[in-house]
This record gives sequence, structure tokens and C-alpha cells, in this order.
Amino acid sequence: MRNAQPLPILITGGGRRIGLALAHHFLNLRQPVIVSYRTEYPTIDTLRKAGAVCVQADFSTDEGILAFADKVKADNRGLRGIIHNASDWRAEKPGTSLSETLSCMLQIHVHAPYLLNHALQDLLRGHGHAASDIIHFTDYVVERGSDKHIAYAASKAALDNMTRSFARKLAPEVKVNAIAPSLILFNDHDDADYRREALNKSLMKIAPGEKEVIDLIDYIFTSCYVTGRTFGVDGGRPLR
Repeated sequence: MRNAQPLPILITGGGRRIGLALAHHFLNLRQPVIVSYRTEYPTIDTLRKAGAVCVQADFSTDEGILAFADKVKADNRGLRGIIHNASDWRAEKPGTSLSETLSCMLQIHVHAPYLLNHALQDLLRGHGHAASDIIHFTDYVVERGSDKHIAYAASKAALDNMTRSFARKLAPEVKVNAIAPSLILFNDHDDADYRREALNKSLMKIAPGEKEVIDLIDYIFTSCYVTGRTFGVDGGRPLR
């Protein structure tokens, strides 16, 4: 008798950086992957060719979020996990609407995971004790705040709190945890001065790359006990 096909892992915002690395990691393990994306980067076609199901989604409205959830429910009998990686990063700047900045940050970091967790919870349940996972990507700034990205920090703090609420709601079938990274990898256009300054903000003085996050998610997924926790991946930055 052949083994049943593994249930897919849903990764929101899987077209770039950490989300993209996670998608390829799971595909290399022959784990089915569903990726949501906003922009059709060349990497999306690469993911499709590697076997991922890639679904364009608009999380800027609740209707768009729920339409995406309906698509996932229509096409899948269950989910192994949801990794909420979709994000945006807006600063409060002169000439920009503070209301729009706050609304945008809350939409992507609070409305999207809140509505998706509720809408897709039945796909996560029914597979056994601690058999499914939800992971929220928060941020190091939740701990210390940010004078230039107040709305961003507040929205990530709300997501951090939702981690514990959903852990209470969905246990013991579903584990819900958060990862709060600081600097993980640089952008190609970051210059040497910026890189040097950024590295000096942590005790470990490196940008560890995506593998640091991948290894942590592998641990969380294999645990049968850890839930409702936030894991800082920050190189000891709060101790500086």
C-alpha cells in the first residue's frame, strides 16, 4: 500500500527572500507547497517548474484575503501548515497619510493572518495531536518599538499577541508559534557602510542567511509540545 500524499504547506508571500527559500526547502523534501504572491517575479515561474502551486492573491482587502482562502479550501482536503510570511514595511513620512500607513500595515500583518487562520482552520484540524502548524513572522521591533516605523511595529506586535490567542484556540491539534527576526540577509543594493552599521547592531555581527530560519522552522514543525511561543532570531541584538 502506497503512503498517502503529504498535505501541503501554505506560504504567504513566497516569491522572494525567506519565503522563497522556505518554498524551495520544502519542495526539496518532496513536501507539497502552496505559495501566495502579489507580484509575478521570475522566481514564481521557477517555483511552478519545481512543483509548487502558486496563487496570485490580493491581501490589500478583506475580500481578497477571503477569496484566496476559498481557493485554497476548494483545492485541498487539508494543510500541513501555514507560514505567514507576507509583509510590507512602510515608514511614517511627511506628505504621506498616517491613516493609510496604519491601515496598510494592519491589513497585511493583522487582517490577513487573522482571517486566513479562521477560514482555513478546518484544513489544519483532524490530522492528529500536534500534527499541524501555524507560524507567524513578526519582527525584532516588537520588543523595542520603532520611532520611524510606528504603524509597522504596532501591527507586528498585534500579530505577536495573536500567536498566543490562536495557540489557545487551536491546541492540541495545531501548534501556533512566531518567529521574530532582525537582520537575516541583506538586499543586493545595500552598500558597505550600511552593511557594516547593521552588523554592528547585534552581538553576533553576521547576517546568517535564510538557513537560520529554515532550521528553526524544521524544529518547530517536528516538535509535539512547543506552542504559543515567539522565537527571536536576532543575534543577541536586544543585549546591545
